[in-house]
Amino acid sequence: MRPAVKYSIWIAIAVVVIVGAFSLFSGGEDGVEVRVAEVTTGEIRKTVLNTRAGTVDACRRAQMSPASAGQIASLPVAEGDAVTEGQVLLEIWNEDLRSEIELSQRNLVAERSRAGESCTRADLAAREAVRLAKLNDDNLVSEEELERAQAEAEARAASCKAANDSASAAEARVEVNRARLERTILRSPFDGVIAEINGELGEFVTPSPMGVATLPTVDVIDNNCLYITAPIDEVDAPLVQAGQEARILLDAFPDQFFPGFVRRVAPYVLDLEKQARTVEIEAEINNPQRYGLMPGYSADVEVIVDVRDEALRVPTEAVIEDERIMVLNTETGLLEERMVEIGLGNWEFTEITEGARNGELVVLSLDRAGVEPGAPAVRAAE
Repeated sequence: MRPAVKYSIWIAIAVVVIVGAFSLFSGGEDGVEVRVAEVTTGEIRKTVLNTRAGTVDACRRAQMSPASAGQIASLPVAEGDAVTEGQVLLEIWNEDLRSEIELSQRNLVAERSRAGESCTRADLAAREAVRLAKLNDDNLVSEEELERAQAEAEARAASCKAANDSASAAEARVEVNRARLERTILRSPFDGVIAEINGELGEFVTPSPMGVATLPTVDVIDNNCLYITAPIDEVDAPLVQAGQEARILLDAFPDQFFPGFVRRVAPYVLDLEKQARTVEIEAEINNPQRYGLMPGYSADVEVIVDVRDEALRVPTEAVIEDERIMVLNTETGLLEERMVEIGLGNWEFTEITEGARNGELVVLSLDRAGVEPGAPAVRAAE
């Protein structure tokens, strides 16, 4: 092959490569293709996000075990059952205690009968002493006889009081036996749902030893009140206060926000991690029963600290560092860089207070090659 022909072939290849590269980086003859979004007006919220995912928990939860050891004689509930306050959840064998209650109740009846008899005799002795006192005034009975009657009346009154005291003691013994019986029964402390049962009918259970954590026999949760504990950065802590509106995002429902509110902000800063000091907040979900939510979900909290209606806004991804945006001029077809002033902002939208107009097109694909001030550009197909 002749050198001139070979040289011409290399020039043609170079031209093809240059044209291809220009087409690749500039997006064709009309310019680089860019994704854009319109500058619009609407609501914008300044929010504070948690730095680490939290967990949904129940406002009230009771992990219970019987106070007395013994064999499970009754287990009238199952996991997932709805229960009401005071409902029996579990009962240890307690026939001996029930028998003691019956015996103490009968003793109480007997003591009350004896007290009634003793007090009747005391009342009769008191009336006799009064009668003899009147006769003594008329000199119809001796002083000695009157003194014996008065002493008898006092003795009978003391016997009446002692009998009443015995009846009271018998009544207290009944209450003691009833309290002992209650130690063998687990009752729901509130309306809720049975989350877990660790035990079967006929099995033996024992209370947890002091300082030793063991599985609860019955776990009850109140699923009408759910909240999330999550950390926020210490820098954002002054912005967050109890009562502020919050939005809850659960990993199990990625496209849905659940309304809630901040119910507590911890009065101290945690420094468990280096260079990551945080403040714990608690956010409660409004009416969780409407959504069928359960404790244990992983959750994020977005606290709304300020709201602006009819704000001029752009997608947050369109804002460059140092408060700049790239605008596609639809008249010239060129990209323009603008310095702007921003107001409220969140992960979705940022408010523009100066430097942009409603309806303008801001560039979203800022990291694409060829996106620079003065470059020709066209709007990418949706």
